[in-house]
Amino acid sequence: MQLKERVQLCSRCYSITEEDLCAVCTDPQRNRAMICVVAEAKDVFAIERTSAYDGRYHVLGGLISPMDGIGPSQLRVRELVDRVAAESPGEILVATNPNAEGEATALYLSRLLAPSGVNVTRLAYGLPIGGDLDYADENTLARAIQGRRSL
Repeated sequence: MQLKERVQLCSRCYSITEEDLCAVCTDPQRNRAMICVVAEAKDVFAIERTSAYDGRYHVLGGLISPMDGIGPSQLRVRELVDRVAAESPGEILVATNPNAEGEATALYLSRLLAPSGVNVTRLAYGLPIGGDLDYADENTLARAIQGRRSL
């Protein structure tokens, strides 16, 4: 019961915290030029486990899903737009799942944020480390080819 009373959403990024601002938002070592947009707070923890990202976050609270009646107004999209205007980050990394809802949300955010001039990027897709090409499905393999980079 006590845990439920202490846990709240960060007033800036909407991740889970016990304070007004979470540890990521108050960390002066974090890259203030990047905001990673995720669907749920659990996605913040997944990205943090990689130690590959040093920016800040914005939790939408879900994904656009017309089939479920969820549109941008049910998510924290307006708060993201306000943050971009106030903080002027150099990059917004959209880290939503590679499914229909995640893609729809990423495309919507990209178009919405384009007038602000911020660089909107998307997580890369591809093959898992240690995977075999002959076991990859066509869509994953196609995305890996499209997202190739120079060595």
